[in-house]
Amino acid sequence: MSYQLNIFDDEIGKPAEILLPGLTYIPNYITPSQETKLLNIIDTQPWLTDLKRCVQHYGWKYDYKARNITSEQKLGPLPEWLQNYCNKLQQDRIFAKAPDQVIINEYQPGQGISPHVDVLSFGDTIASLSLGSSCIMEFTSDANKAPVLLESCSLVVLSDEARYKWKHAILARKTDKYNGQVITRKRRISLTFRNVIS
Repeated sequence: MSYQLNIFDDEIGKPAEILLPGLTYIPNYITPSQETKLLNIIDTQPWLTDLKRCVQHYGWKYDYKARNITSEQKLGPLPEWLQNYCNKLQQDRIFAKAPDQVIINEYQPGQGISPHVDVLSFGDTIASLSLGSSCIMEFTSDANKAPVLLESCSLVVLSDEARYKWKHAILARKTDKYNGQVITRKRRISLTFRNVIS
């Protein structure tokens, strides 16, 4: 599945069209009331502070230093409040099998994540649900660059080339410029859904 991006490239000052095969963006994947409920639940759970940003791991713990997942890192079944969303992702045919691993990231204004491709320990589909603030996710492949605005309650799905050939990142800054407008970042929470290849 491909998603045609209508990108306003603020560096060159004119619209550009870039095709990212395998990228699907779904605005309003959940409702604002579901977002509020999710945020309330997430904020009652313990945060890990090993990184510059706070994270929560469910299903399996990801080893950031080894950039891998092993059987020793299995945490157990997902809590019901997450399993419900994993089931929805399968019912909506975004995943062939309900995801069994979720990482929740908290991004305060000025925080980001460096360009990367998710490791091969995970399956062919990656999906990320955005809560709270909007931000730009920047996709890069060789000399090509494509900024994608991730809005609150939206879902971005990566498969095929978008999953394996394009790096994705959130640049560490407090504002984003998109389509000629400046977006001031606030607190953002992302839920990344994946399947572990065991």
